[in-house]
Amino acid sequence: MTNAGARPQGPIGKVLVIIPTYNEADNVEPIVRRVRKAVPEAHILVADDNSPDGTGKLADELAAADDRVHVLHRKGKEGLGAAYLAGFAWGKDNGYDVLVEMDADGSHQPEELPRLLTALGNADLVLGSRWVPGGRVVNWPKSREFLSRGGSAYCRAFLGVSVRDVTGGYRAFRTHTLEALDLAEVASQGYCFQVDLAHRAVRQGFQVVEVPITFVERERGDSKMSKDIVFEALWRVPAWGVTSRVNRLLGRRHN
Repeated sequence: MTNAGARPQGPIGKVLVIIPTYNEADNVEPIVRRVRKAVPEAHILVADDNSPDGTGKLADELAAADDRVHVLHRKGKEGLGAAYLAGFAWGKDNGYDVLVEMDADGSHQPEELPRLLTALGNADLVLGSRWVPGGRVVNWPKSREFLSRGGSAYCRAFLGVSVRDVTGGYRAFRTHTLEALDLAEVASQGYCFQVDLAHRAVRQGFQVVEVPITFVERERGDSKMSKDIVFEALWRVPAWGVTSRVNRLLGRRHN
């Protein structure tokens, strides 16, 4: 899928891995170390929401010891979507060609990042997918798997997208893709933020590719999943679907 806003794929250029954190003191050093080992040429941005457990201070220490590690200190906890949007802006301002989303807790394995970056050679956006052949989850109860699979099916039904894992958060964007997605209009948070960006990319005709990943449930710290995140998706996704259908009927593009 291509459009006038898409560019020919090819060499991916400078890579920035954005890792949002809030109370991830136990996880920030291991995840940074693993990313640096898996993709030594990549840079890392820890976007910390003023964690009271000292995550930001630990990230500063990592950055002081490694010029490929950077820290973005934010004023407070504003949600995953806001943290990524701030990270995207930082990456764009500092000249990165690829911006990667990655959780701090190790559920997104850095050792699989080379696979995403390789696939980006022929794509505008690569999604790490649990629900394509070869993808899987580890240490999840069946109820959590049902919720995730059902959430993606719910989104596909309302939005008319073919993406199998539309809620997943392990992603590699070409910066030009993000620049075309009207990020100033994005207000969604949590997993709904991931749905929003994937839907926008598909709707605008960008080449979106899914590659299989193994998602490993966190071993340390607390999950950020909440009922509010689920409820947000329940009302936002149908609203986006209706808006898209109305715009198509009216002959409007990409709105």
